[in-house]
Amino acid sequence: MGDLTKDTAFQATTFVVIDFETTTPTGYPAQPIEVAALALRYEDSAWKETGRTASLIRPPAFAPVTPADTAQTGLTAEQLHQAPTPAEALGALDRRLTAGNSYLLVAQHAATEANVIHNQAEHCPTLARTDFLDTIPLAKHLIPGLPNYKLDTLLAHFGIKQPTHRHRAYADVDVTAQVFLQLISAADESAQLNDLAALVKTAGRKAKLNLPVQTGLFDF
Repeated sequence: MGDLTKDTAFQATTFVVIDFETTTPTGYPAQPIEVAALALRYEDSAWKETGRTASLIRPPAFAPVTPADTAQTGLTAEQLHQAPTPAEALGALDRRLTAGNSYLLVAQHAATEANVIHNQAEHCPTLARTDFLDTIPLAKHLIPGLPNYKLDTLLAHFGIKQPTHRHRAYADVDVTAQVFLQLISAADESAQLNDLAALVKTAGRKAKLNLPVQTGLFDF
């Protein structure tokens, strides 16, 4: 591999690929109904999976699962009725992040996952302060000229098999992780990104809680 994966900051980082399925009630932000996460570290010249988790999440009463949600994900209201609450599911995920370790979340179109996490920050404060890498700008930088940069297009480009349960969080997180590893390999081979700082500059997205607070124009 190239300079990127030799970078000490890169090797010290755990990359947590994350995916949510949501329901989108009118007048409210998207509410999570499933989450999956897969943690990866680059150690001893190879990628290692250091953890994974997946959970259904029971949506609040104002955000019921609709027929459109079921058509997209296969999840039904009956399946989610006894699922953990957002506080339980996201709290459990948050506790898997070890204090003092360096993490970056990885997602396809990270704005979606970032907004879900930000809106649930009371349940996952550590997760809500973890910055993102977005596979879309990374793919645009490394493989320009694709017709679009949707997940299905990237899967086809890299010859990654479509998962059986596409649009389930646990399946989508697996293939997003495969895309991410292909992109890191491409970055190494082309020597376009030489360290973690360059990777973050190209594809990073700050967690909203890490953005500076904008003060009034006439605050003294």
